[in-house]
Amino acid sequence: MVLGFCSTTPLQGWVQPAWLHAFLFLVLSTVFSATSVSSSPTQLSYGDHCASIVPESRPTRPEFTTSRFTGFKVGYFTGGTAILGQNSSPYSSQSSKSVSFRTRSLYATETEGVFKVEGRLVLASDGMYYFEGDLNHGRPSFPQLQGFWSESSGELCMVGLGSAYSNGGNLLRLSAVLKLSNVKNSSTITDLVTGTLKSLNSAHDSNYFEPISILIFPEMNYKYTLASSGTGCPGGADVPETASLSTDSMNGICSILSMERFGLEYAHDCNPSQNCSPFGGGIGYLPQFISFTAFQCSDDEEKLQVMVKFQNSSYDYYRAYNPSTTLIGEGSWDVNKNQLCLVACRILNEGHSLVDARIGDCSIKLSLRFPAILSIRNRNTVVGQIWSDKTVNDPGFFRKIMFQSIGNRMPGIPGSKYEYTEIERARKLCLKRSLLRKRVAYPNGYSSDMQLDMSVRNSTHLLGWAYSELITLGDKFYDRYAQSIVSLEESSVAVAISSASTLENSLETNASDSRPMNVSYRISLTLEPGVKFGDMIISPSNFSGIYTPVEISAEGIYDAKTGFLCMVGCRKLSSPVKTSSNDSMDCEILVNLQFPQLNSKNRGYIKGSMESTREKSDPLYFEHLDLSANSFFGARQSIWRMDFEIIMVLISHTLSCVFVGLQLFYVKKHSEVLPSISLVMLVVLTLGYMIPLVLNFEALFWGAMVIVRIVTMVVFLLQFRLLQLTWAAKLKEGHQKGSWAAEKKVLYLALPSYVAGCLIALFFNRGKNEYGAAVQSYSLPDYQLHSLWGDLRSYAGLVLDGFLFPQILLNMFTSSTEKALSHSFYVGTTFVRLLPHTYDLYRAHNNAISFNGSYIYANPGADFYSTAWDVIIPCGGLLFSAIIFLQQRFGGRCILPKRFRELEAYEKIPVVST
Repeated sequence: MVLGFCSTTPLQGWVQPAWLHAFLFLVLSTVFSATSVSSSPTQLSYGDHCASIVPESRPTRPEFTTSRFTGFKVGYFTGGTAILGQNSSPYSSQSSKSVSFRTRSLYATETEGVFKVEGRLVLASDGMYYFEGDLNHGRPSFPQLQGFWSESSGELCMVGLGSAYSNGGNLLRLSAVLKLSNVKNSSTITDLVTGTLKSLNSAHDSNYFEPISILIFPEMNYKYTLASSGTGCPGGADVPETASLSTDSMNGICSILSMERFGLEYAHDCNPSQNCSPFGGGIGYLPQFISFTAFQCSDDEEKLQVMVKFQNSSYDYYRAYNPSTTLIGEGSWDVNKNQLCLVACRILNEGHSLVDARIGDCSIKLSLRFPAILSIRNRNTVVGQIWSDKTVNDPGFFRKIMFQSIGNRMPGIPGSKYEYTEIERARKLCLKRSLLRKRVAYPNGYSSDMQLDMSVRNSTHLLGWAYSELITLGDKFYDRYAQSIVSLEESSVAVAISSASTLENSLETNASDSRPMNVSYRISLTLEPGVKFGDMIISPSNFSGIYTPVEISAEGIYDAKTGFLCMVGCRKLSSPVKTSSNDSMDCEILVNLQFPQLNSKNRGYIKGSMESTREKSDPLYFEHLDLSANSFFGARQSIWRMDFEIIMVLISHTLSCVFVGLQLFYVKKHSEVLPSISLVMLVVLTLGYMIPLVLNFEALFWGAMVIVRIVTMVVFLLQFRLLQLTWAAKLKEGHQKGSWAAEKKVLYLALPSYVAGCLIALFFNRGKNEYGAAVQSYSLPDYQLHSLWGDLRSYAGLVLDGFLFPQILLNMFTSSTEKALSHSFYVGTTFVRLLPHTYDLYRAHNNAISFNGSYIYANPGADFYSTAWDVIIPCGGLLFSAIIFLQQRFGGRCILPKRFRELEAYEKIPVVST
């Protein structure tokens, strides 16, 4: 997070008379004074707290000169627990606290070299992002600090009011004094601005906070003292000049450094207790990543100043720095070796209080270069090394560390080339595809379909997701930010080809662009914990909810005549701590994808696979994985499908309203049938509408689903009314025990049946999802609960599909011939329950992809859906409807064998009294 210090914009080209200065000063003073008085009910005395540091002086005019007090870029602080809370960030093991100061106005005063300063101070902590004007999250801020700065002594003292929220969520009214030292007009790498922010409230006051120590890197009139041009990188690796790219723009280098993340590789026998990092074993771990933040970038001097942040997680890239694991350095470009050479220093004495912090130990060297040739085994657009200038026996010495870009966010540096090395092996491994008939078109290589998000499945269930990023197409790089192809071979100026025009070209292939093309990809797999992939078992990372990804580099051939993409993949073998000796790769991976025809009726779905070409006994072997994705055209079809499914939900719920309403009219006309309706059946149906409303209550107010939820609520209310009427009717005839006795028998038989069915379903699902003890070792409780809840939802859907089961039992126990249910109710409700299965069959035979999040109607997570279940359940539902029809016409036991039906006849013979 880069925090800035803004000054007033200079008025250039004006000839400003003295009366204009006085007039502007009078107006601005009046406005700022009025604002200050109106917004600050309690004024703090500057003299009581700051007079001994910078004496107060009367302002004379606004200061528009930008050479004074141009600001601070990055600040860090410690303390302030009462207003910031404990470090509870899930993103990193390191604490990270940053401070920003924004100047509102600057005035010259009657005392030479003393300036009045008004500004805003903001504190941020625990990896949270705070933006100006955002009053959320309890951000501690002091919006109206006022004080004086002495240009000669470098002292700054300010007082003001602020606000924050306590750990309990209570609003705190803060008053504080800010004191900073070494605030000067010029700075070097060894200069630091340090100071404190102290509360002016009593220690027993609820608004009191402990003193805060502040450390800031100045940037005013920076002068380079360590970087020297022409000296190269003594002690670094001797790399041929032609192996790296040259550049004449230091600002371009700064832009690249700010965009990239870098992974570290240590010596093969390094561990956290050894001196293998610039910080020794004191921090307790070996950082795995670094990132750069550029402070100064000078094209004129060909030098830069950077902050190097060492981090234990790639997600720390988005956080502010920690002084204990941060270096400050200067660098210059070595034109002889085409590399950037830096000298870096540590921040020392950065304990609990930062007042005594200083820059020292500038014995750390870094070099950085841009490889001229990239390949499947070397995709890093930036590589470098870090080493110590000390001898082995000196304190602070550490062994050389290698680093390389891991995000590779740049499409390629101007002048870089990609070298295909696995194309011939891809030709041999991939099956030959025969050419299809003429006038059949597939997406060409420039289509947006070439950039894919895919689901990953094994033979039984969904394992996770894969993101594929196109790197090169032929001899050109793909810029994923501009979504265009850029040529980098002939000129240092990238020639962009618009993706919009190439997309149109992809609609019709021709002889010139349908020939096989060389392509390269980066594929990132995010799999659920416990999945074994070669020599690694996926485990949760230290970033909450994110699992360790599997990174694969791939290259191969895309044939636009057949729509077939076949590639060989390579991945670096896993290691808890990456070391420079562990650079072997597994390149026995085969990836293929089949794109759909552009003129196909079922176009829009891309299917493929990823498999290991090794023997099953090989420790690097992994099971066959199925890949599937929506193409560009499939995205439109998916949107159409979601709209259609919303309409289907509305139709289904509306029909349910009609059928339940008809049953209500039926029982109003024939009230005598109410006691013959099964309460268990009505409870099942009522819960079927109530539970989704309760669990998804927030969706009542979300977009297109509002109408769906409202209709669902109407169905629930009608169903509940039918339940209420039936309950009241059974209570009314309470003296006749036959109805209640039969209802109890139904409950005693139906409830164990439901429980037994649930246990059987859970047992089979557990066996299906159990793929080794590793899953149980690494699976998160949240994932287990989610899987259990999904199983229960599916079984609940099956119970609803068989909603007539309790009514069938009740009819049997009561031997009833009452027409308790209207034909429209039991036939119509059965139709509504079975329609999703018919739709699922249609959807499955039209290449629907398993994107669970996009299902609105016939959601596989809410019922049993498969080809087999889509046949079994409708047959069962129709059978139940037929049984109800027969029972209401011929008696409740008409479906039983003859000897059970005779018992019913005997019960109907009246007893003759004598």
